[in-house]
Amino acid sequence: MAKNENRNYVTMKCTECGMEIRPTSKNKKNNPDRLEIKRYCPKCKKTVVCKEKK
Repeated sequence: MAKNENRNYVTMKCTECGMEIRPTSKNKKNNPDRLEIKRYCPKCKKTVVCKEKK
């Protein structure tokens, strides 16, 4: 099996409470900017926008 070097794991951070959410894989060739997706935050108990942690 070939290893895909374009895909790496990034940690997501909640924009409301700052809690770090589980890692997500991202293709750095297709998405060179910071990733921003909606995820469920267990601390806020709702779906919020999460940004890629530095």
